[in-house]
Amino acid sequence: MTAASPPRHSTIDPAELDKFSSMAAEWWDPVGKFKPLHKLNPVRLRYIREKSCDHFNLDTEARQPLKGLSLVDIGCGGGLLCEPMTRLGGNVTGIDPGDENIAIARNHSAAQDLDIDYQAISAEELLETGKTFDIVLNMEVVEHVADVSLFMSSCAKLVSPGGVLFSATLNRTMKSFALAIVGAEYVLRWLPRGTHQWEKFVTPDELGKAITDGGLNVCDTQGVAFNPLSDQWHTSSDTDVNYMMLAKKP
Repeated sequence: MTAASPPRHSTIDPAELDKFSSMAAEWWDPVGKFKPLHKLNPVRLRYIREKSCDHFNLDTEARQPLKGLSLVDIGCGGGLLCEPMTRLGGNVTGIDPGDENIAIARNHSAAQDLDIDYQAISAEELLETGKTFDIVLNMEVVEHVADVSLFMSSCAKLVSPGGVLFSATLNRTMKSFALAIVGAEYVLRWLPRGTHQWEKFVTPDELGKAITDGGLNVCDTQGVAFNPLSDQWHTSSDTDVNYMMLAKKP
């Protein structure tokens, strides 16, 4: 299905929407086109869980430490983060502008007997409903939107007072070009060619400014690196390629 033209002042990039919609059937295939995200998920989940528990003074050892908290995953795709966040007790909403992605997410969560509110809308459209959330996620999404400032402004407004925003993206450096574009897409073929556009990568300074312009305070920036020997991702002080950022709303 071809994506419809987005409304004015939308953060949706039609080409990016078409690209990910065409791969929607592979979201839950751990060795398919989204294999890198499956590999990355444990470190993302650990970061979100630990930082959320620290911020809200929750028991990290509890079976459902996020119980009672509302959470939205913006650009949720097939639900790779929504499902584990629901298992951790969160009241989860997942939004994505791709109808195909949301259909896959709904079918998979239903098969797992998980209650997740999936909606095929953009961050700007969700903002119009007046809803806010304790935890807002935009993970590996910023580098695919048409307007970073508008997108981050919308995300910031979706955070409830006292809540937190988690972002993850790719830094725009020569190292990221070599590893995330040439290495991941052309040499190792972890991702289909054209998955990323280097010029759309966002530096930590740029992302941090967009977040603070939205009224939030950046309180942590964490690099994420891949260890080829262990075949695992891990947190790192090196933000030259992948990084995550945590911000709080007063």
